[in-house]
Amino acid sequence: MDAEQARQVDSMLRRLGIPGVVAPVDPENPAGSWRVFDQADPEIREDATADALAAVAAAFPSSSPGPAPKKQSGPFRGFVYPPKKDED
Repeated sequence: MDAEQARQVDSMLRRLGIPGVVAPVDPENPAGSWRVFDQADPEIREDATADALAAVAAAFPSSSPGPAPKKQSGPFRGFVYPPKKDED
């Protein structure tokens, strides 16, 4: 993610109470790629991006109550009207 996306992710993590420090992968290059880390110290930090994403996903459960209904297979009930014949 870039710096703007990192700002949005950091805001979301804070609002949800999810731990993590959003920082550039290379502290010397803030224009480069950013990730979520367990702590701010670049010498001993570990990548926690996957854990943060899982926590965000868990905070917003699926809106569908269950699996989608199966499409009916087999015959349908109803009437079949034969095509009209032209009587000229």
